[in-house]
Amino acid sequence: METIYALSTAAGRAGIAVLRLSGPRVREAVFALTGEGPGPAREVRLSRFRDPQTQAPLDRGLLLFFEGPASFTGEDVAEFHIHGGRAVVAAMLRALSALPGLRAAAPGEFTRRAFENGKLDLTEVEGLADLIDAETEAQRVQALRQMEGALGQLYEGWRARLIRALAYAEAEIDFPDEDVPGGLTRKLLPEIEALAAEIAAHLDDGRKGERLRDGVEVAIIGPPNAGKSSLLNRLAGREAAIVSEEAGTTRDVLEVRLDLGGVPVTLADTAGLREAAGAVEREGVRRALARAEAADLRLVIAAPGAGGDFSLAREGDIRIVNKLDLGGDVPPGVLGVSALTGQGLDRLEAALRERVGAAYEAREHPMITRARHREGLGDCAASFARAGEALKAERDAELAAEDLRLAARALGRITGRVDVEDLLDVIFRDFCIGK
Repeated sequence: METIYALSTAAGRAGIAVLRLSGPRVREAVFALTGEGPGPAREVRLSRFRDPQTQAPLDRGLLLFFEGPASFTGEDVAEFHIHGGRAVVAAMLRALSALPGLRAAAPGEFTRRAFENGKLDLTEVEGLADLIDAETEAQRVQALRQMEGALGQLYEGWRARLIRALAYAEAEIDFPDEDVPGGLTRKLLPEIEALAAEIAAHLDDGRKGERLRDGVEVAIIGPPNAGKSSLLNRLAGREAAIVSEEAGTTRDVLEVRLDLGGVPVTLADTAGLREAAGAVEREGVRRALARAEAADLRLVIAAPGAGGDFSLAREGDIRIVNKLDLGGDVPPGVLGVSALTGQGLDRLEAALRERVGAAYEAREHPMITRARHREGLGDCAASFARAGEALKAERDAELAAEDLRLAARALGRITGRVDVEDLLDVIFRDFCIGK
């Protein structure tokens, strides 16, 4: 096993930079750069770092040593906390690259070693990746809960119950002549049905965890010159869209990212919906309709006059009459705003936060956060269904046992207990280099 090293903090000028090493030659590397051993584990020590070949000083900083297996990766790990200037970091990296048995880490390799050494399961690995990428408070809460093992513990608990049931089934099949109580397989049915119900309830979550991780899609739709782009700019707090009195200015979908009540939101300004005047506008209208259809929430906006035209609205949409500064009535159940003056924007923002936060806030119980989790749980549920049918019909117990085995393997693939080698490159490739 090679010893790896990498810059674990962001590249660029900074007050502090952290270099991380992991592997069997960490102690040798520490001695080569400091002239001393790593010292007691988990104690911070002020050290002078030098070039191993010329003995020229490189920097003075802090050294931390974590002895395996009580470390993040399960191996010996060292961290050099140095000054964050580009020249200092480059000099330290050059010094490390010259040492025998050391090489630069690949993206996510520290975390991959933690997984391979049993320090993290795959759901915890994914939670760590989500925590690094978290943009909002709700994303942070969900990712931290997953990184600390809430999701993996739930799935491993189900898997343990399933393996116990499978053991009973196989005992009756494999030892029919031994002193094993009869009818064990049929007695498994209540436990299987209970497990199936728990997994079904977990799957029936409206994809809240995935939406919270990826962000909620909110589309602004309406006719030309209703003030959609002005409203987007108001909500974004900057001039993100071009505003003009000329109809059809917005030809494509324009996006901005917002934090509403801790939930990440992608707010999309779409082309005005009307009979298009040319090929480019027709394409803009087509994209607007497609985006509106796929959105999790829609703001249907109308200009004042005749109570506003909300023929495009559907159940669950937030209906808005814009340009209150020009006068006009606001029908019941409709929010009145002026994107020009800001009138009514506080009520609209409150309605958005309430709608988005109530639907997608991080829940007390861990939620599914990735498509592969949902796929594995779906495979598990299908195997449960087949096993339950076989037990109810009192058919071949071996078929029911095989389906229970398949269900256990499906759960094991989610946490990384079985058959995940082909998934590892996909899961780890999006990590930053020093993680």
